[in-house]
Amino acid sequence: MSESAAKPKVLVVDDERVIADTLAMILNQSGFQARAIYSGEGAVELAASFEPDMLISDVIMTDMNGIDAAIRIRGMLPDCKILLFSGQAATADLLDRARTQGHEFEILAKPVHPQDLLARLRS
Repeated sequence: MSESAAKPKVLVVDDERVIADTLAMILNQSGFQARAIYSGEGAVELAASFEPDMLISDVIMTDMNGIDAAIRIRGMLPDCKILLFSGQAATADLLDRARTQGHEFEILAKPVHPQDLLARLRS
């Protein structure tokens, strides 16, 4: 088994490129195989080929929000662990709507401390 095959694959999604790139870099240095993408639509497309074990996504993005992207990715990859993060109040309404449709997601507040994120991913 190659070294990269043993590493959990993580897809990091945020329309703020510096956040997505920084989180992916931290994860890559911490034993994960992480890729950054900058839109919900892009995340759904990349998930089909990358097949991540985990998705970390901002909720509020300009094209497709992170909850809708997570729902679509979970439909393709039912075993993918999903962790959402947001710094905006509008997230509560989107989460409530998803819950009424039968979707539950774990959420972290922005800014996410790297140690908190790593602890959640390893749990």
